[in-house]
Amino acid sequence: MMKHLAPVLLFSAALIGQPVGSQAAERLNVVATLSTFADLAQAIGGEHVEVASIASPRFNPHFIEPKPSDVLKVKRADVFVHAGLDLELWRWPLLDAAGNTALFSGGPGDVDLSQGIALLEVPPPGVTRAEGDIHLYGNPHYWMDPENAKRMAETLAEKLAALDPEQTADYRRNLQAFKARLDERIPVWRERLAPYRGRELVGDHRAWPYLMRFLGLEMEQHLEFKPGIPPTPRHLESLERLISEQRIPAIARATYFPQGAAESLARRTGTRVILLCQNVRELPACADYVAMLDYDVAQLVSAFSP
Repeated sequence: MMKHLAPVLLFSAALIGQPVGSQAAERLNVVATLSTFADLAQAIGGEHVEVASIASPRFNPHFIEPKPSDVLKVKRADVFVHAGLDLELWRWPLLDAAGNTALFSGGPGDVDLSQGIALLEVPPPGVTRAEGDIHLYGNPHYWMDPENAKRMAETLAEKLAALDPEQTADYRRNLQAFKARLDERIPVWRERLAPYRGRELVGDHRAWPYLMRFLGLEMEQHLEFKPGIPPTPRHLESLERLISEQRIPAIARATYFPQGAAESLARRTGTRVILLCQNVRELPACADYVAMLDYDVAQLVSAFSP
């Protein structure tokens, strides 16, 4: 990845000596790694923040190549919001290139949204990369559970209030409004999938365990032979037998996951493929966090419907 960051590093050198533009601004300048985190920051910050994101929701968040313009965004930011853990391995070279030390790990502008989240799929000691693209701290796609989104919103509200104490009341009010929206929708989402509790789907990548747990569904088998490793013909044959024997109704994939294996397997088994969003604005229907969950739940209901 470092060769792709060479233009970024060169561009950052040209920025040395330029003033950070937002310190005296009325609104906090927030940069998030993912569009979902930007959406949460906007919901909590409201009119008191200016929010931008780095990764396009149409691309795999593991493999992003920051641009020179992203270096400038981070250099001028007051707040940097990210998933923590080892999801965005590209964020450290980006932060180094920007040189904004306030955003470094533990700095006043650093917002690690994994704080306070109970992680799933934490690997046992001794696991190596021979098992695939293993996340050393646990599965980092935790934002797909709206109960976790509440904690993430609290983390954001705490950080914004610490940096901008005069607006604390507004941040707390926005936090309560966001949590109220979730509290209104969570029973509806669970109720819609309640008739299918315990039913199984095949997934693309291990991006969905938090959503499956929240909705009471199962997704133990994936198109990837191992995490991050494309499917082999033998693996697809085993999935074909599994889908036929257990009458699994659908294969779920993100929009950016290659469609070839999913579509081919669906044709051979008579099952269907559904598209799930894991980031805001990945599809037009997923305009914000609540809309994204509305869309994903509707897709899952359609998977089990006749």
